[in-house]
Amino acid sequence: MGNNKELLLVYSGMQHVALSEDVNVMLTPQLYTLKKEALPLSYAYQAKKIAPSLFEGLLEEGRQYDYMVWKEKEEWVFLAYDMQRITAFLEEKGFALEHVSKLFFAQQVVDLFDTPLALGAESALVSLDRSVVLVPRSALREEEDISWSIDKRFTPKKGVLLQGAYGSLFSVKQTVILAAAFGLFALMFFVEGWRYSHDAKAGDSQIEELLEAYPSLSSKYTRDSIISKYRALDTMERKKRETIKALSTMIFKGVTLTSFAMDEKSFNVAFSCKDDRVTKRLKVLAKENRFNISAVPGSNDLTIEGSL
Repeated sequence: MGNNKELLLVYSGMQHVALSEDVNVMLTPQLYTLKKEALPLSYAYQAKKIAPSLFEGLLEEGRQYDYMVWKEKEEWVFLAYDMQRITAFLEEKGFALEHVSKLFFAQQVVDLFDTPLALGAESALVSLDRSVVLVPRSALREEEDISWSIDKRFTPKKGVLLQGAYGSLFSVKQTVILAAAFGLFALMFFVEGWRYSHDAKAGDSQIEELLEAYPSLSSKYTRDSIISKYRALDTMERKKRETIKALSTMIFKGVTLTSFAMDEKSFNVAFSCKDDRVTKRLKVLAKENRFNISAVPGSNDLTIEGSL
């Protein structure tokens, strides 16, 4: 989409502009500093880290610079630019910053400047040794055509956003990612909210059906009475399950369950034991569970009792 916008070349001697729609801007060497180095680096982020050291002594002190880097054959190309200076220049020339989509640099399309391009009456833009530079028009041959102009075809793939001009904390890419994440969260909350709302309505519908079928349930006293009754039943059933689980651990090799009885208040279990050693172990387990133990005279059998 960025390539569809009009591309304007900006330079110090240009006329003022009045924009009514978004444009891209291409900067001339007057607004950036170029340096090339053949370095044994593999990635652009590595080159960008060392960029400040390469421009020591070449840039104005006290200014804040950003850097763009890319590789051309065996050389790394470094561009240093002062965003504050660029935005101030654009505003001076009448640019409304909200209409500037991206910034590009003439050096990015160096191959397209093989023919000089006039910048006003005194200078021209031309490629020398694969670097875009400004030269006096008097240095050019008179027969050279310098009246052509750049167009959308000159728009490079990579550009610089003016997020700093608006005081934004995030770049457009970061903003898009955050917006997508927040949109996903919003969708999740909407789905969950709809589900909870649907479940709540279904629950309310069931309650209404129950109240229609059993009008007595509309009384809080009746409901509390039912809850109290079933809470007591639940407690009793839980005690029974826990007791049966404890008794099941007492059945091991050498132990035989001969009888079992359980009612609402107590239980009675008889075990037949193979020998004295098994009987002693069974007694230990019964004491750990706080059960009552009774020995059967003349045998190794035990009777275990307890309350619920």
